Amino acid sequence: MKTEKKKNTGMARLIELAATKKPFVIGAVLLSSLASVASFIPYLSIYFIIRSILAVWPSLSALDTGLLFRYGWYAFGGTALNILLYFGALACSHLAAFGTLYELKVNFASHIAKVPLGFHVVAGSGKLRKIMDENIEKVEEFIAHQLPDMVAAIVAPVVMIVILLAVDWRFGLAAMVGVVIAFGIQLMLYGNEGAKKMMDTYQAALENMNNASVEYIRGISVVKAFKQTVYSFRRLHETIQAYTAMVIPYTLSWENSFSAFTTLINHIYLFVLPVGILVGMNATDYTDFASTLIFYFIFTPAIAGILMKVMYIGSSSMRIINGVEAMDKFLDEPVLPQSDKTVQVQDYSIAFLNVSFSYDESRETEALSGVNFTAKQGEVTAIVGPSGGGKSTIAHLIPRFFDASDGSICLGGIDVREMNSADLLRYVSFVFQDVFLFKQSIQDNIRMGNKTASDEQVEAAAKAAQCHDFIQKLPHGYHTVIGTKGVHLSGGERQRLAIARAIVKDAPVIVLDEATAFADPENEHLIQKAFETLMKNKTVIIIAHRLSTVRSADKIVVMDAGHKVEEGSHDELIAQNGTYALMWKTYNETASWVMQRKEASTCD
Repeated sequence: MKTEKKKNTGMARLIELAATKKPFVIGAVLLSSLASVASFIPYLSIYFIIRSILAVWPSLSALDTGLLFRYGWYAFGGTALNILLYFGALACSHLAAFGTLYELKVNFASHIAKVPLGFHVVAGSGKLRKIMDENIEKVEEFIAHQLPDMVAAIVAPVVMIVILLAVDWRFGLAAMVGVVIAFGIQLMLYGNEGAKKMMDTYQAALENMNNASVEYIRGISVVKAFKQTVYSFRRLHETIQAYTAMVIPYTLSWENSFSAFTTLINHIYLFVLPVGILVGMNATDYTDFASTLIFYFIFTPAIAGILMKVMYIGSSSMRIINGVEAMDKFLDEPVLPQSDKTVQVQDYSIAFLNVSFSYDESRETEALSGVNFTAKQGEVTAIVGPSGGGKSTIAHLIPRFFDASDGSICLGGIDVREMNSADLLRYVSFVFQDVFLFKQSIQDNIRMGNKTASDEQVEAAAKAAQCHDFIQKLPHGYHTVIGTKGVHLSGGERQRLAIARAIVKDAPVIVLDEATAFADPENEHLIQKAFETLMKNKTVIIIAHRLSTVRSADKIVVMDAGHKVEEGSHDELIAQNGTYALMWKTYNETASWVMQRKEASTCD
């Protein structure tokens, strides 16, 4: 039995992502390692300068100035070499980062396009935006900047330890005690499971706040219209409070340990000083002793910079790793299964055969339960019922926004799961309640339904959807870009453009989910008249709350709590005196309802 390869996580996953551009990464690692080694050349040069000066002290006239200048040039050369090598490392790492960033964004965008469309409804655009804009960008930041720094953070301590022990092992061991304690504190800060769990909580809180922020901004007109604020928009307010409640205690929990760490690494020389006193008391060569002790007093402050770099690399890497895990979580989302078979449908009727569906995996609550009906080609089939009855779920299952949990949905006798999505969506055109228009011209928005449509076809579709008149009044007609220079459309106008987009696609199956919800009675009548002509020989499924829009439908399916409770024509259902008859009675009563004005009584 073939075992599935275990996926890399954590730092191994980051290295795996970076390794996609291996030549540049290897170059960055090699150059950064050499730059790190070169950074210690000035310290060693200073050590030999001090030894040379103390060797002739106080007779400075005997000082070999040529040797002194040579050591000075070594120090300068080491510094220049460090800069050049590090610049080369950054150049290689940036080339690797930009290539990886491009591939990650393309792969992520491609993957989320392959998952079931319903996934986007559930996931929310805020989380996906954060992954695309922030988490993937952090991978680029890691490869471009932190990978060279991480290599330096590994190489530098090794070279540092070698120098500490090579110059004088006694002083070196004393300094190492401080380094070991500092590393121990650092491991306590970043290496424990609590820190990892807290970072997971931090990222989750940040994603929830982003999601709520996007929703708040999109609904800002409603918020302002009702004189509400961010505090009264409960979801956003709660996510901000949850984020604050987590971040502040977490930050304060670092107060003592981080202060201890920074104090320690900036005072490593205090570990060297007592050893220096003991060694000095028994020293026979004071010149060698003094030059060595001075070197350690100069060199140990550099340890602080090295350890701080290690700490910041650890901190930022943890954030990036958490972001990559969030990205991988979306990339692990199963794609919509696709069939390789080319199928030929016999007709364009839609049949629901004992279909059940639940939005949650546990299936404790079913949105649809054992639904059976057939929408025949050339007929209009209306789906009606109270809110939450499963009407929109039916509309979502036809184009495979989700797959049915049980039963099957067939187009022309073929299960839609046995059809390639590209073929299925070529057969189906739909208009949903929530209309999304791109910031493009009116013409391009309509042509989204059919990229090959001519200008004449676009205009014919607009006329059929009763859009032509208001489009002609726009500054540039069909070439007017939506959302620019004060061009904004009403809800009804947006709805009619979406209908025009569906008409120009000219698909044999049309699904309309509250497609006339924003139309006034006059335009609703005109749209329906246009549909009567344009929908001949097509399978039309209308989801509607407004019963007047479905009265003339060939078949009406009544849904309630996920079950089909009635089916028939308007007259047949009225005669049955059941759920639909009650809905029709209520609809007519509300339609004829008028507001009565009551005279206010006057006060004497």
